[in-house]
Amino acid sequence: MFASAVQGCQPLGRGCRVSPDPHPGATRQPEAELWRSALADIPTVFGRLAYLAALHDPATRQYVHPTLSQALGREDADRAMRHSHQRIFMQWLSFSLAEQKSDLDEYLAGFDGLPARLRYRDLPPRNARDVERQLYLTDLETLIELLNFERENAAPIPRW
Repeated sequence: MFASAVQGCQPLGRGCRVSPDPHPGATRQPEAELWRSALADIPTVFGRLAYLAALHDPATRQYVHPTLSQALGREDADRAMRHSHQRIFMQWLSFSLAEQKSDLDEYLAGFDGLPARLRYRDLPPRNARDVERQLYLTDLETLIELLNFERENAAPIPRW
């Protein structure tokens, strides 16, 4: 049910290896379990971050996921997605630069370079502190420079 909605968020829905924690006040409802499972289906932390950011509507300051809202109610669904977004963001920040690079490489494996539509500056949750946002941007911009360097200096693959 939710997994199909997650799958439909391409190209931003790629993305680690850690299972999401329950949102605050989770009631062990099957819907809540399906939400956690749907997030876990996204293979990278960066992909989860991109997916959750795409669900946030800046105009209403709400997270919008029709299927989850129908199952949990709009307020509980918003709370679950808001908590998930913050938790995934903090998980990304807890990674070393090498772990972030590995995760980002895995995320980008399905793309030819950085996706043009990826607005990486918009991925942190609204409630991220300035210091967290700055750390995220510094790390990601370092990784982007490294990716560009690797791409420019990549040796051609020899033909056998």
